[in-house]
Amino acid sequence: MLKPRHKKDFKPPSNWNELHFGSSNDVGVLPTVNSGFRTLTPIIDAGNCIKCMLCWVYCPEGCIDKTEADLQIDLDYCKGCGICAHECPKKCIKMVKE
Repeated sequence: MLKPRHKKDFKPPSNWNELHFGSSNDVGVLPTVNSGFRTLTPIIDAGNCIKCMLCWVYCPEGCIDKTEADLQIDLDYCKGCGICAHECPKKCIKMVKE
C-alpha cells in the first residue's frame, strides 16, 4: 500500500505578492493528480528488481514507494518521464505506451 499523499488546495494568486518563485509545492505535496499528459507508463519487473532504490532516489516526483515485498509506482502522480527506467542498473523498469 502506498503512503497517502496530501493534496494541496490550489488558490490562484490575487496579486504580485502571492506569486511563487522557484518551487511552489512542498515535497510530497502536489496540487493535483496526473493531468493526463503522460504517454509512457513505467512498469517494474519485480522478479529482476534488486531493490537498490536508485529509481526512488532519482524520481523527480517521489512516486516510487517500497512496500514489504516490492517497489510500487503511484501512477496518480507519475509524469512518465522515464528517469527511473534510465537509472535502473538491472533495466527492470520498462516504459510502456499508454
